[in-house]
Amino acid sequence: MKKRKHETLFLGILHTLLFRRRKRPIHRFLTLASALFGAILFFILFFSPPIHQHHLINPISFINGTGFHMNLQQQHVFRVPMGGGSLSGDVWISKQSKFYHGCSDSSNNFPTAEVNTHPNRYLMIATSGGLNQQRTGIVDAVVAAHILNAILVVPKLDQKSYWKDSSNFSEIFDVDWFISRISKDVKIIRDLPRIGDKIITPYTTRVPRKCNAKCYQTRILPILKKKHAVQLTKFDYRLSNRLTTDMQKLRCRVNYHALKFTDPITEMGRKLVERIRMKSKHFVALHLRFEPDMLAFSGCYYGGGDKERKELGKIRKRWKTLHARNPDKERRNGKCPLTPEEIGLMLRALGFGNDVHIYVASGEIYGGEETLAPLKALFPNFYSKDTIASKEELAPFSSFSSRMAALDFMVCDESDVFVSNNNGNMARMLAGRRRYFDHKPTIRPNAKKLNNLLLRRNNMTWEEFASQIRTSQIGFMGEPMEVKPGRGEFHENPTACICADSEMDTGAATISARRDMGEVTDGQVGEEEQEWSDTEYTENELEIQ
Repeated sequence: MKKRKHETLFLGILHTLLFRRRKRPIHRFLTLASALFGAILFFILFFSPPIHQHHLINPISFINGTGFHMNLQQQHVFRVPMGGGSLSGDVWISKQSKFYHGCSDSSNNFPTAEVNTHPNRYLMIATSGGLNQQRTGIVDAVVAAHILNAILVVPKLDQKSYWKDSSNFSEIFDVDWFISRISKDVKIIRDLPRIGDKIITPYTTRVPRKCNAKCYQTRILPILKKKHAVQLTKFDYRLSNRLTTDMQKLRCRVNYHALKFTDPITEMGRKLVERIRMKSKHFVALHLRFEPDMLAFSGCYYGGGDKERKELGKIRKRWKTLHARNPDKERRNGKCPLTPEEIGLMLRALGFGNDVHIYVASGEIYGGEETLAPLKALFPNFYSKDTIASKEELAPFSSFSSRMAALDFMVCDESDVFVSNNNGNMARMLAGRRRYFDHKPTIRPNAKKLNNLLLRRNNMTWEEFASQIRTSQIGFMGEPMEVKPGRGEFHENPTACICADSEMDTGAATISARRDMGEVTDGQVGEEEQEWSDTEYTENELEIQ
């Protein structure tokens, strides 16, 4: 480029010198024009800004009206078919779901609240994080109260973390339903009572993560006996996955039957679902985590150059304990959320055509409409709360992040297929719930394997790409028996609460499910499945400055 600029400047000067001695007007005019032209060229070439390649957005354009073409400079033509799905079988049905059902009734040996509860023992918990992180704390608090033979006080919701949502328990969940539904297992009261004329002051402490029954009995029970009331703070993921079957089933009774949203949330959620159903018999719900703070916390890089590094780096400084991460390594290890375009390409490769209706549950998307454009091009029937409900309808919820999240939770739960670009709290909670209720298809991106494919997609045909995507997603499509019992978070894989139908051959169905969809083995869980519980930016273990 520099050589070309110097040549242009030299030619302009040379032309001026050649005609300098000419006195006729025409030559004077040519001399002036040549010099002016050379000066303009020099100015343009010298001051033009450099061109940057931004791979966060990979523009999609139509080709001959038959498909999309990405990156026209590549020799390999990567065209996404315009038509419907190409995947054999019904993409809307889990093939093995008919053989399994949710089961959470207690055994005859499980002590009832009347027998188990000791008087003057009160357990309080303060939840932590966003709606679904708090939900895990509420569920586990009921189990902890049963372990401690205590009366549970209605949990306090987190009102001070990142979202600063002032909602209390009764503004999100039906508190009367919660108390009555679980009354046979644990006694629950709204507030601490007085003992005589004295107000009980709870002793405040915290238990370590993954604390098992013995841990609670050793650490908390002696304090509870002495102080009568204990409040456990930052109560999220504070209960072990390794519990008795009856305790695990109690978790399921709380999560899937006792926790019900308030009537206003339920009614609005149903309206959203009904309006989508009026447009299409089936729909996909996508939980899209691509907010600026989420990306900043992840330490990943999406090709936005110095602008992205500066913007996300500034947000990242909010957390005191975050260390620098290698973005390429994070992506190779499947720790980076897929972009909207990448999740759209995965869905198209799995057989979902451009006529599929898709509901997107998300917060503020980094890059805004420019980032969403490729996904909308792949799926033009694109909806969100804001597009299917008026501002007036959403007004009672819009100032409260947990209530808005509850609406998204309801729509995602009712969808025919649920997919997420991450494995955060909402994705895990919905995955477990959808397994419990009829094993509705729930797609988890195998991010570690998909990363390499997505980076190489312009060097292969669409058919090759789609075939490899389908192979990579074996074991990540929400089929029964994909994950071995006991693996992963219980809220995501509640195997103790999933029963096989008595009339079917359990062994044959298990073998069939694992053969058809691929079992996620112990090794696969360790390698393929990102542990977002360790990196979830909502975790209050990471104090915000």
